[in-house]
Formats: sequence, structure tokens, C-alpha cells
Amino acid sequence: MALDSESRWRMIRMMRAKGVQPTSNETTIREATEADLLQMVEIYNYYIQNSVVTFDMDKMKLADWKTKFEWIKSLGLPFLVAESAGGQVLGFAYVAPWRQKAAFKRTVEDSIYLRPAAIGKRVGTKLLEELLVRAKAAGVKEVVAVISDQGAESSIALHEHFGFKRQGHLAKVGFKFGRWLGTILMQRSL
Repeated sequence: MALDSESRWRMIRMMRAKGVQPTSNETTIREATEADLLQMVEIYNYYIQNSVVTFDMDKMKLADWKTKFEWIKSLGLPFLVAESAGGQVLGFAYVAPWRQKAAFKRTVEDSIYLRPAAIGKRVGTKLLEELLVRAKAAGVKEVVAVISDQGAESSIALHEHFGFKRQGHLAKVGFKFGRWLGTILMQRSL
């Protein structure tokens, strides 16, 4: 998940001007709970409306996230939040099945989203590190990252830092904000 650098800093300045910032440098990574969903919806919907890091076009509702959360938890897969000392959800990460066919059972796709004010503070690094540990403990063998091919340098660098390798590029597979977008596929074995 990444924006181009100009958009990222514009978003950070805007959120800081509104007073939306982490209250402390201390971040706790923990299992997400249903009580976190409202803040996760807020974070995710921001990216739907303001970026190409998700190809979703319409805002998601709390009920949508509740269904997704319950499904992922029912599969025994990790769904994590990064929380500030003040209790604010700074970001979240989870893995979900890569495909629905039975042979793909041990392959997942990771997703990480951060509050704009948490970008550049190693919150994503902490989330991905713990996500990989917990995914392995859950029996996952392969993790796939599907990253927008525009303005995703920081997300690509984050995944490379954790040993993900580029496996391919799908050009022009999505259309959002009046332009064609592709995806970069990365993979790591656990």
C-alpha cells in the first residue's frame, strides 16, 4: 500500500492539520477485535476515495467489514491492528485466501492499511513483521502481495525488506480516477 510521495505528504499534512495524529510513538500490535472495525472502515474508506492503493470504488460499510472480519477469523488467519498508546487504531493488516480453490488453501494475500498520520513511522513494518509470524503459525506457506503499479514504491520496498520477490506485473487491469492501473505481484515463502 503506497501513494506517490507528493500525495502521501499532502495527505499527512492535511491529517495533521486536522489534529489526527498518533498520540505517542509507542505502538502495540495485537489481534483485531470487532470493536476496532469502525476505525478500520474509516481508514480503508479514506484510501478508496483518495488513492489507487485499493481498486475498490465505493465506500465500504461497517457490515461489509464485519462479514470480512468474521470470515477471516473463522479460517484461523491473522487479522491485526496497530494501536497507539492512546487507543487509536493506527493501521491494520490481515491475510485472506489468495483464491477459493482447495489447492490454494495455504496461500494467502496480505493487506496493510495505515492512517495517513502513521505513514513513515514504521507502523507498516511492525504490522507486516507480526503478520508474517502469525501467518506462518496458522499454517500459511505462501504470501502474495498485490500492489498498485502507480506510486507504490514504499509498499514495494516494505515487502522487499521482508524477502518478497517480484513475480510479475499485470498492466491495465483496473480503471480508477480516469486512468488505467496495473498491479505488481510479489511473493514470499514462509
